[in-house]
Amino acid sequence: MPKPLPPEKARQGKLGRPVLVVLIAALVLAMVVWAGVEFWGERIDTPAADDAGGISTDSN
Repeated sequence: MPKPLPPEKARQGKLGRPVLVVLIAALVLAMVVWAGVEFWGERIDTPAADDAGGISTDSN
């Protein structure tokens, strides 16, 4: 019969900062990408100032 292991030796890996660093880095990267997509989406959504397309209500 195998000897029982103490909980400290039976752990799969170390707890600590590396996991937290990866999670925070992924969150920051997701926020940067989201902000870039927001700015890009607003830029392509805004019509040009000299674009006269559409119906004008001034001449009606």
